[in-house]
Amino acid sequence: MRNGIHTLNIIGALLVFHGGSIPARAQLPLTVNTRTAAITAELDSTTLVDAGRAVAAVAAKATQSVVHIESTHESRRGEVEETGSGVLLISPRFRQPFVVTNRHVVAEAPLNSIAIKLSDGRVISPSEKLEDPESDLAVLKVDFPNLSPAEFGDSDNLDIGHFVLAMGSPFGLSQSSTLGIISAKGRRSLELPGHRRVINQDFLQTDAAINPGNSGGPLINMQGRVVGINTAIASQGGGNEGIGFSIPSNLVRFIVEQLLETGKVRRGYLGVELDENFDYDAARRYSLPRQMGARVTRVLEGTPAANAGLRVDDVILNFDGSDIEDVTDLINRASLTPINKTVRLIVLRNGQKTTLQITLTERRGAQSAAPKVVPPGEERFENVSLQLLTLDSGLAIQSGFAASQRGLLVSAVPDEDSPLKLYDIIVEAGRKPVNSIAQFDAVAAEHEGEPLLLHVVRTVEGRPTNLLIVWNQQLSARELHLAD
Repeated sequence: MRNGIHTLNIIGALLVFHGGSIPARAQLPLTVNTRTAAITAELDSTTLVDAGRAVAAVAAKATQSVVHIESTHESRRGEVEETGSGVLLISPRFRQPFVVTNRHVVAEAPLNSIAIKLSDGRVISPSEKLEDPESDLAVLKVDFPNLSPAEFGDSDNLDIGHFVLAMGSPFGLSQSSTLGIISAKGRRSLELPGHRRVINQDFLQTDAAINPGNSGGPLINMQGRVVGINTAIASQGGGNEGIGFSIPSNLVRFIVEQLLETGKVRRGYLGVELDENFDYDAARRYSLPRQMGARVTRVLEGTPAANAGLRVDDVILNFDGSDIEDVTDLINRASLTPINKTVRLIVLRNGQKTTLQITLTERRGAQSAAPKVVPPGEERFENVSLQLLTLDSGLAIQSGFAASQRGLLVSAVPDEDSPLKLYDIIVEAGRKPVNSIAQFDAVAAEHEGEPLLLHVVRTVEGRPTNLLIVWNQQLSARELHLAD
């Protein structure tokens, strides 16, 4: 009967998390003899039923706020249809309900091409669309009677192991719910395909099943409140494999309320460039006990960082009372800090901790909204499937080409069957010259989601040969898919 007792313990934990308690009849001793086996089995079944009813009550409450979204927009390939999910929400600052979803579900779609299907079967269109590319969130204003919005929960109160429901329209199957737990918190630096501008990353990881079509749907806690917006999955085949990612509700709420108030998100700006290769070994060279903090590689003139006295080689350990785990953590915290707020920085300088006061401003023009991360050494482009280096005369000669050869050197490919090979030189993409990573990235973004025509120079039998190759911009191996 040890299995029976183990089951009761698990279900008991679920009931406690829900805010209830284990029924008195389920308080079993740690050992059970054969004469009480039948009674224990009955209690086991009753407790399972009670737990199921508790989860069903949460799902029934939350389902009323979950919506299915379909949108269409024109592209070079013709009309493109997008499907996803969303959730009706209400915040204390804005009493009018609104729909929150992922931006990529409704991006580029005109208002009259966005259909929102409510849980009661009504299909409505938004009156206004507000977007934030840097978090991949969008707000759809709706003005209709008898809506049933959910409320924001506090994602900071989530712990690993807490039960959650992922809700939405996987594969177009609206009003679907899956149960899981919070598997991890603070997942950052995820490569979201087609979304290179997403800088606010602090994802919740869950094993609740998330599939294509779940994008924009809510992650619900056991109080029926929204604690996340489902965005992506890690998968080899594009379907659920138990690794899903959600934007935490406190980040969602910050973005949403700024969009509703001003129509845009004002992000804090420091004015530094950072070392993205500040790993464990580098941290140890600074006598740090583990990988932590963000090392400054450049301070831009006339910026808050310069005014505060930040210096090159400072390691930022604490920002406004929060310890900094890594570069991405600092980027997220700085960009989400209110404009003109003065915060305290603790930096490691010449082996000593120093405290600085810095007043953040809003980004100006082309300045980054957050610290800019630049890798040391050569300019490079990389994702799971392709890595490129900007070619100079030295690299050209070492790669077997003339010193005058320019373009992008292929330094890594996904597998042996890839049409691109090591030492290939990409000289054009989409019939446009690409002599820098920025040029290549711009062309790739322009043809987002489409196969990209590449003009490649390859050494064949000792002679440079011109080739045309179609590169599929989808990632390979274990890749991140947007959940839509």
